[in-house]
Amino acid sequence: MSTEFVKQLNPHPATDEVREAVLQNPGFGKHFTDHMVCIDWQGDVEANTGRWDNARLQPYGPLSLDPSTAVLHYGQEIFEGLKAYRHADGSVWSFRPEANAARLNRSAQRLALPTLPEETFVDAIRELVTQDEKWVPSGEGESLYIRPFMIGTEPFLGVRPSKEALFSVIASPAGNYFGTVEPVDIWLSRTYARAGKGGTGSAKCGGNYAASLIAQMEGDAHGCSQVLFLDHERGDAVEELGGMNVFFVFDDGRLVTPELTGTILEGITRDSVIQLAKERGLQVEERAFTLDEWREGVNSGHLTEVFACGTAAVIAPVRRLVSHDETIGPEDAAPGEVTMSIRKQLLDIQTGKAEDTHGWLTRLA
Repeated sequence: MSTEFVKQLNPHPATDEVREAVLQNPGFGKHFTDHMVCIDWQGDVEANTGRWDNARLQPYGPLSLDPSTAVLHYGQEIFEGLKAYRHADGSVWSFRPEANAARLNRSAQRLALPTLPEETFVDAIRELVTQDEKWVPSGEGESLYIRPFMIGTEPFLGVRPSKEALFSVIASPAGNYFGTVEPVDIWLSRTYARAGKGGTGSAKCGGNYAASLIAQMEGDAHGCSQVLFLDHERGDAVEELGGMNVFFVFDDGRLVTPELTGTILEGITRDSVIQLAKERGLQVEERAFTLDEWREGVNSGHLTEVFACGTAAVIAPVRRLVSHDETIGPEDAAPGEVTMSIRKQLLDIQTGKAEDTHGWLTRLA
């Protein structure tokens, strides 16, 4: 049964001229559509009771929160990220939204927030995109980035799960995340960790990203686009970037990516890449991959390509790994053949240029 939303339309939506100007150069996360979706929850997570209600489409705008609201003090917050793509016939589709819904619920359980029915998650996205369909770009590599999130909203100072929550969805037209598909440099963080054993590394919560920002600032200062974290307790095993998973391509047909240990986000793009790689005959290995192995692979020439992946950037080729002590990788590295081939295949499915044989696409408008 689909979710019923009460509609309050924005009395002052962006004009056609303003919207078209934004869509000419959307950037990433800079502009937002005219509406948002909100659903409230009340209950007791510890007792596994409660209900979602008051589902509504409303004008995009500020949230009003009491200064004692739980999320402001104890960080009970999770979010998702997915995209809507306009196909050649004008229809709008999303990529694996059910997987995002399932991951949101895993994050909710880790952060002691209520779970949301997966069909309600998809209904909320469809409601917003249907209303703000004119905001979906049609340019090459462009999409509507969709940001569902959930926060604890009970006004209460006490260390326990919030008895009130808000689930909301906002959307933003998006161009290429890095502005180019040229290889990017990655900063190696030797000082900071993104997550630890038993922590929230596998949850998509704001605290993980906040913890990565200081390392990202360090990378920015050295001209790097992202930061890579290591697990020092496992021989400097590669974890993930600040917001992306990482893959290594070898000349013998192997594709290696760090195994999911509970400290790495279970990326939906990561999972999709693994499926596509296996179908094209690559030997996919999900295992510990150390910094030493990275270095030795580059020096021997057997490691031929490195790329990162995530919803925002899809797939980004990696040129060099940079740190205070060393630089791994050639300065003149070009985007690799496997990297760009998988990137094209994935984008072609998402944008409707290739047949979706996996059932990954869901029509929104």
